Amino acid sequence: MKNEHEAHGSGWLGVDWWIRRIRLIRLIGLIAMAAWPARAQWVTQTVNLKAGWNAVYLHVDASHETLQSWVGPDLANPITEVWMWAPPASTVQFVTSPQEPLADSGQWRHWNRNTGEGTLARLVPNAAYLVRVSADTATYDWSIKGKPVAPSYQWTTTGLNFIGFPTVPTGAPTWEEFIAPSPDLQLGAEIFQYSGGELGAGNPSRLYALRSARVTRGQAYWLRAGTKFNRYFSPFELEATGGGGLTFGQALVARNFRLRNLTTNTLTVTLNMVASEVPPTGQAAIAGVPPLQLRGALNQTNLTYDYSELPVGTGRTVSLLPMGQPGSDVEVVLGLNRTAMTAAEGSFYAAVLRLTDSLGFSQVDVPVTARVVSNAGLWVGDAEVTSVSSYLPALARAAEEAAANAVAYPGDGLNTAPEGDPTVNVPRTYPVRLILHNPGVGGNSVLLQRVFFGPDTSSNVVIATSETLLDASRLKEARRLSTALLPWSRENRTWSFNGRLGHDTEITAAVDLGFDDQANNPFLHTFHPDHDGRDVTFKSQLPQGMESYAIRRSIKLVFRPPSENVFELGSRQSMRGVYQETIELKGLARSGGTNDTRRFNVAGTFLLTRVSGIPTLRTPENP
Repeated sequence: MKNEHEAHGSGWLGVDWWIRRIRLIRLIGLIAMAAWPARAQWVTQTVNLKAGWNAVYLHVDASHETLQSWVGPDLANPITEVWMWAPPASTVQFVTSPQEPLADSGQWRHWNRNTGEGTLARLVPNAAYLVRVSADTATYDWSIKGKPVAPSYQWTTTGLNFIGFPTVPTGAPTWEEFIAPSPDLQLGAEIFQYSGGELGAGNPSRLYALRSARVTRGQAYWLRAGTKFNRYFSPFELEATGGGGLTFGQALVARNFRLRNLTTNTLTVTLNMVASEVPPTGQAAIAGVPPLQLRGALNQTNLTYDYSELPVGTGRTVSLLPMGQPGSDVEVVLGLNRTAMTAAEGSFYAAVLRLTDSLGFSQVDVPVTARVVSNAGLWVGDAEVTSVSSYLPALARAAEEAAANAVAYPGDGLNTAPEGDPTVNVPRTYPVRLILHNPGVGGNSVLLQRVFFGPDTSSNVVIATSETLLDASRLKEARRLSTALLPWSRENRTWSFNGRLGHDTEITAAVDLGFDDQANNPFLHTFHPDHDGRDVTFKSQLPQGMESYAIRRSIKLVFRPPSENVFELGSRQSMRGVYQETIELKGLARSGGTNDTRRFNVAGTFLLTRVSGIPTLRTPENP
């Protein structure tokens, strides 16, 4: 390796390339992390059942518990059988009328309470079920606690569809009102429903009373619309990626989905945040409601978007123009204010985003989850110094004032400079490279002169202070990042801050440079007899202040609160603030144990970007 003083050496690529590579590695990790199953919020769907056979449609995911462990031991639960409609996608479902559930038909999965046997173990969402209740129970309200899931339908034109609709739980519309926006369903819909009792010629029965029968939430129906493909399940359609949920995970700043008007009139969709119910026993605790912000209209003056908070109990509306017109299909963007998530690192926030339409027909529940992200990892950035202050202008001003008043000015010591001199803007800013590592919970941030990133001998990617901690045979895969603005040492010493980096905090680190440090002290010139810190014999070290000064750099990072910009509120990958540094020169010793001192102050702004989330910094002492 070339001279360690160099920021980049032979065989090591540039800093910008290194940062881009680390960001790519992080992005791959975030994509994989987004696919992990998320601990979500909870709601209860209640279905009214009658003695005999009932058709049920689930809008929640209750697969956290098996039917045998949940329903089986509950003596107050009169359910004896559950059958789930699950036909192969390639088969014709029905030709003329619904069939009875048959275990050997290949289109049903079932569970039997008495035997505990069957092919159905858990209740999954967006699925239709036939549920049998014992004959000695007139009615039973079955409460199913699960994770809300946005609607997702598989429609077939080859036969009947066994489906349910996301109507409002109270005051549901009649069938005539509900299907009015869909001419195809109005003209050719065939609807069959179960009314309890045993299966037979009249159960299920064809539904004709469309003006009075209501589209009950949680009830499944057999439905056919001739040869027409149907996409109407409510006045508006929600289109979202990632299974219909809004999962922010640890890193995502914003999520989006689309709302599409399926009616011929202007429609208003209201968005409300609803807090989660208490999780079932054994499920993870929820720290709170994710603090979301709804993107508004584009400001044509500065081409930015306004955002409004979306707290629990305060609805926000989205207007959709009639179907087929520009503005009938609208993108909804929600940002996450991570700075308001004050729970411990790793905690989960979860809630329900509830969408209702202005017709009062439908209620769509969308799960929202986020995790409190850790600030641990490697942070790299620059400070831009914009102003300086020193003792020289103050001394000159004090001397002028003394002369004007005809008094003696004792300007014979380094510590006589008046304090509080105004800062002066520099003609041109200069950068200060910053490399920080923020450890896991319980430690303070450290300032680094150089750092190594790459695989160790166990093929684990590590962050280390020494190249010896990496796999020597794979150094081509490793990277080194360094700064020439901090003193180099063979052991690569680090400087600890007095706290951890974070929004709206400030941390300080002291970088000391000895007066006799031949490698780094700028006042020493090893081969110059007047500035080498040695006496005339070149053998004895001169005292501090004779030819060189001890230097203390007090570096303070004042992290500012994030702006109202949604991307800054939601990001845990970048932080900015005010950079302050006091440079103190210590000279000859005085009586009383003090030293002659001079101080210089510099200030500016900084921006740090997290390039790795690895929480441990390896050192030779702690490999």
